Amino acid sequence: MKDSQILSTFQEGATPMAPSRPARALVFDACHVGVILRAVLFVETVMSVGAMFGAASPADWLLRVAILSVAALPATLAWLIVGCSLKKALARLPPAWQQVCGMALGALAGLYGCAMMALIGTAGAPWVASAFTGAVLAAALVAALALRAKGRMPADAAARLSELQARIRPHFLFNTLNSAIALVREDPARAEAILEDLSDLFRHALMEPGESVTLAEEVTLARRYLDIEQVRFGDRLQVEWALDPLAGSARVPPLVLQPLVENAVKHGVEPSAAGAQVKVSTQRRSGTVVIKVTNTVPAGQGRRGHGVAQDNVRDRLRLLHDVQGQFQAALKDGIYQVRMEVPV
Repeated sequence: MKDSQILSTFQEGATPMAPSRPARALVFDACHVGVILRAVLFVETVMSVGAMFGAASPADWLLRVAILSVAALPATLAWLIVGCSLKKALARLPPAWQQVCGMALGALAGLYGCAMMALIGTAGAPWVASAFTGAVLAAALVAALALRAKGRMPADAAARLSELQARIRPHFLFNTLNSAIALVREDPARAEAILEDLSDLFRHALMEPGESVTLAEEVTLARRYLDIEQVRFGDRLQVEWALDPLAGSARVPPLVLQPLVENAVKHGVEPSAAGAQVKVSTQRRSGTVVIKVTNTVPAGQGRRGHGVAQDNVRDRLRLLHDVQGQFQAALKDGIYQVRMEVPV
């Protein structure tokens, strides 16, 4: 199935982020591209607003912003670099102590910024004020990120519940068991394989997942699901795999691929008497991995459904990778494709 032109290519060159599984929840991940962008934008905005006080003219305001940026930008980047370097150590601390450390690093970054102002010859460098400003700005950033982390917990729980309900659907269970029963006498080995695949699906659905898993694990789970459906639909389900071995180490949210292939079967194969094609492909491109699930759609039918599974996948992808996680879906010329992009 030719699927390369269904969706436009995402922007290349995203900065890779090494995955980690700290024992405690990390309040602020300074290694995250989204955190870096937000921190720099936030601090520069505060400096720009502060420069308005006392500015006699727009030109004077721009001059003040430039002088403050000389101090604020290096200080912010220093805070981010040190915070990223201490990521594993911070993750071992309770959340309250992580926030205290963030404020302390902010105070040191403020002093560093003041030193930068002194180097360019700014008269009367405000050392104490700079330290307090750095601490307050850092506290605001850490508090915002802590709220985001708390908001993530119910979103993950709701996503897991929805996936559980979608995956252990009664008709899927009954169809699988009926297929196994029909094969018990004529092909016992295949019947046993179906029940083993079903057992693995239930085990993954009922276990408490971590923050992320490897793409290779998700592909294995999707294979088991499609193997079960292959028995049910026979030649009506044509599956194609195009997997890049270098993409298997990418981190993705747990149970992110199986709902997409389930949708492909539900909306592509089930409504069509002639069946449909389903293709799963992965490809590593520099620091990113592109994942595509593509299926043909019966003539005259658009994509049906409420999009709950896709919304869950999109939300959890954004929670795990923020701006580095991309998700798109499109229907073109009878072919429907979901495309994701994640950092390596």
